[in-house]
Amino acid sequence: MSHSPKYALVHEWLTPKATGGSELVVKEILQHLITDADLYSLIDFESANPESYLYGRNIGTTFLQHFPLARHGVQKYLLFLPFAIEQLDLREYDIILSSSHAVAKGVITSPYQTHICYCHTPMRYAWELTFEYLRHSPMGKGLPGCFTRYILHRLRQWDVISANRVDYFLANSHHTAKRIWRCYRRPAAVIYPPVDIQRFSYQGEKEDFYVTVSRLVSYKQISLIIEAFNQLQRPLVIIGNGPQFEELKKQAQDNIQLLGTQPNTVVEDYLAKAKAFVYTACEDFGIALVEAQACGTPVIAYGAGGAKETVKDIRDYPTTGTGLLFSPQTASALAAAVETFEAQRDRFSPENAYQQASQFSPQQFHTSYLAFLEKCDLK
Repeated sequence: MSHSPKYALVHEWLTPKATGGSELVVKEILQHLITDADLYSLIDFESANPESYLYGRNIGTTFLQHFPLARHGVQKYLLFLPFAIEQLDLREYDIILSSSHAVAKGVITSPYQTHICYCHTPMRYAWELTFEYLRHSPMGKGLPGCFTRYILHRLRQWDVISANRVDYFLANSHHTAKRIWRCYRRPAAVIYPPVDIQRFSYQGEKEDFYVTVSRLVSYKQISLIIEAFNQLQRPLVIIGNGPQFEELKKQAQDNIQLLGTQPNTVVEDYLAKAKAFVYTACEDFGIALVEAQACGTPVIAYGAGGAKETVKDIRDYPTTGTGLLFSPQTASALAAAVETFEAQRDRFSPENAYQQASQFSPQQFHTSYLAFLEKCDLK
């Protein structure tokens, strides 16, 4: 390429409540890697948010920007998402970068453009969480349920077709890379996402409670944690909010506190002081697990998905272990893991946990991402 390439960066949605791993990747690319990239999204409510790093930025959007209540969750317009992303006209760009967990990878490109997709996950509700989504959604039952199942069927078809518009796939974990292959039959290089470990305070001395931080939705399996700790009668703090909050609050006994949404400073304080961080979901990567370890806090997690790549089970790594991985995904298995942790607590070193977390720093992401771009055959 003889001239300086022009970059576009595409993401699904930009709202004050969208603060997950995919948004962190967008932020790192724009602030530290490809700072002159033009940003596009289905909807944007961040460029008007004075507290956002995107405040005042010119961001390209789609017709969904003007739909009622879009800022509170554009997912309610699921039927329109593939069509909307295809309306973004990116013909003036040489290189398309996408940070995708739903439809961002589906932008239409030309033969002279290169599209590199950092895939956080093939869209979960169209694939392995289909039946979970149908079971917990009012649109998943009766006659509306038949329509919803058909829409998800067509969405899967579009998802596979649109994967062929990507020249290079990146995945946030080996677990996600396997899912990309299963869904799209496309290989993906693994670059772990950036985790702002400097935001957290390392603390060697721990207090007598466990903690988890999570959205309170069904697939996170918080009810299993509550069931286990009801049985154990050990102190537990749950931070986060979601549709299951009231249901989980009724399930919890007096040894369990549900604090709802908390400021970052409160979350960081609890993570640093906790005896251990507990997690029962199967995540594609699991940033919270790394954040806990950045505080020097060991992790007790369901041994599947990204946890197998971010947590070192002390039974496999006797001198450098940072936690315990349990299986199957049941309350009894978690309770047994907690008891094992209590019996072997002196073996866990906060320093080991911190060193493990440091492997997932933003600096490591920068180095790996730029190195990958240099290897790509740019058109």
